[in-house]
Amino acid sequence: MDMLNENSNISEFILLGLSSSQETQIYFFIFLVIFVLMLYLIIVSGNVIIIILVITDPRLHSPMYLFLANLSFVDMWLSSNSTPKMIGDFLRENKTISFGGSMAQIFFSHFIAGLEMVLLVAMAYNRYVAICKPLHYFTIMSLQKCIGLIVTGWTVGFVHAISQIFVIVQLPFCGPRKIDSFFCDRPLVINLACMDSYELKILMNIDCGIVAITCFILLLTSYTYILAIVHQSSKTGASKALSTCTAHITVVVLFFGPCIFIYVWLLNISWMDKFLAVFYSVITPLLNPAIYTLRNTEMKISITRFMSHMWISRKMRDA
Repeated sequence: MDMLNENSNISEFILLGLSSSQETQIYFFIFLVIFVLMLYLIIVSGNVIIIILVITDPRLHSPMYLFLANLSFVDMWLSSNSTPKMIGDFLRENKTISFGGSMAQIFFSHFIAGLEMVLLVAMAYNRYVAICKPLHYFTIMSLQKCIGLIVTGWTVGFVHAISQIFVIVQLPFCGPRKIDSFFCDRPLVINLACMDSYELKILMNIDCGIVAITCFILLLTSYTYILAIVHQSSKTGASKALSTCTAHITVVVLFFGPCIFIYVWLLNISWMDKFLAVFYSVITPLLNPAIYTLRNTEMKISITRFMSHMWISRKMRDA
């Protein structure tokens, strides 16, 4: 990173955090300790439990839960990209991040975003096959195809992140180095470049838009077919399918909503960008596993069985 940044005189950036006011920062820290830190621990522990359940419970060895385990890992990764740094910076007066660290945050944020979009498409396709072609489900959704879809997600995320970071590391940074946020977001970093970055930002937004719009169209197509089939089905089957689709659609809206406002709409409202960034980094990774598990009977049964097993094991150790 530092070698590629030979056109820049800046070795680190200064993060202003959620507020540039030191007094306000103190109140934010109290809020952080009580709320955000608690949420982050819940995100990590909750997603770890889901991954363990999918690996250890044979009843969950199906394509849907394979995708869910990957989504849980990605959500845990998403929250860990910026939240620990934000928490640590509340304890420091000088909130700096190295050039390499800032590029790493940008790289992983776009890697994760691209990967999660493809995973959501894969989960929508899985629902489409399960509801619209139930007799051929296990033939179509074979283990090889599921692994192929997951590998495709990782590949798309990596290529998308590389395409973004390759341009940013070559920009000349020679002047201001203050970033009005709690992490290094791509548009904010590009604004610090010593050049007219208007056309560059448009091109990079187009790059993001190609991935996002392609995935969104595939999601929209899948759920349109599903809802059309559900409308023609019996009430019992339609109710169960609609319940599952509602959970999926909710997760899609929670993920794509902040992305559209931050990277496409470009409102350029500082407090709104910070709120959406916190929502995207903390709230979305918390709600995703909660939505999928609380609306899924098999997952709830597996969690109950897991908790019972843990309770019995503890009682046997104490005996």
